[in-house]
Amino acid sequence: MSEHDAWLRLALAPGLTTRRRLRLLQLAGGAPQIHPLADKLLPELVRPDALAQARAFFDPDHEQPDVAAALRWLEDPGHSLLTLGEPAYPRALLDLPDPPVLLFAKGNPETLLHFGLAIVGSRNPTPQGVNHAHDFAAELAGRGAVIISGLAAGIDAAAHAGALQAGGLTVAIVGTGLDRVYPAANRDLAHRVAETGLLLSELPLGAPPKAEHFPMRNRLIAALGQGCLVVEATEGSGSLITAKQAADLGREVFAIPGSIHSPLAKGCHWLIKQGAKLVDSVNDISDELAWPVRPQAVIGPAGKVQSGTPVPNEDAQDAVLLQQLGWDPVDLDTLALRSGLTHGRLCEILLGLELQGAVLVLPGGRYQRVANDRVM
Repeated sequence: MSEHDAWLRLALAPGLTTRRRLRLLQLAGGAPQIHPLADKLLPELVRPDALAQARAFFDPDHEQPDVAAALRWLEDPGHSLLTLGEPAYPRALLDLPDPPVLLFAKGNPETLLHFGLAIVGSRNPTPQGVNHAHDFAAELAGRGAVIISGLAAGIDAAAHAGALQAGGLTVAIVGTGLDRVYPAANRDLAHRVAETGLLLSELPLGAPPKAEHFPMRNRLIAALGQGCLVVEATEGSGSLITAKQAADLGREVFAIPGSIHSPLAKGCHWLIKQGAKLVDSVNDISDELAWPVRPQAVIGPAGKVQSGTPVPNEDAQDAVLLQQLGWDPVDLDTLALRSGLTHGRLCEILLGLELQGAVLVLPGGRYQRVANDRVM
């Protein structure tokens, strides 16, 4: 039995929880040593109804299709296993009470050697939330941080994309087997992540996107980052659970505030009340964590590095209207009352501001001002 074969049998054997796999590994003294001791050790750890199947699973004379499929998967370039018994296994996961005994990896495992920051948030963010996730990730990646997230729609995808656009590194921890991509719309993004960074999963190949898989994934995101930034989250969302797990592990938690009227800001505001650090710039994070950073760079349109943040070309009326917009979403009728301008003239000015990137058009015919210094 090869080393990989032994570890795969431990990771995939039926009837065992993650903690019991760890206990079995500890009692046997290593994955290859489990088979000779299986008859003695398994009855104490495996459910009676799964005992016979587990014994057969650890017997090298019984070929296991899932193990054989994983060994074939390992033959492809860029595919690897990170087992608890090897130096490449990320040490940060040992802070968990239940670290996985094995991780499937696609890409460059050395990505895990760099300073990492988790970015999480809503699957249904506002346009401004997407901008925040993308721009913070781009700036942080430009300063040398590895962006860690879960490849989900919304904030996760924006964070991965921001890191890639800045030419930085990113790690995606997924809630399926690595032979699947969920959601399917992120298939191209997943391939781009694997080209320069890393895809990780503790789940076996073929594992579907079941609801119970995502809390498992989230604890890995919380552990791998030296800090966790929450961009947008509703009350009671999975992102808040990830942030709490990060805090419990001694990681710093950061949250971006939003409008008091937005449900997607409620979670961040709750975190701030619980002690998370309010951030409105990347410097708030880098100052708190004090990691060795590259020279500061500002990411402009199309991912180009600029010496300063672009400021809209505003005439006097543009500037006045921006002040009247405030920072909360506002409809056209309200803005007409504030400004005294006709709807036609307002639409002209707002279109110009939208093209300059100073205003976002939201669903329901509402408008919201965008800070010129969104990241810095």
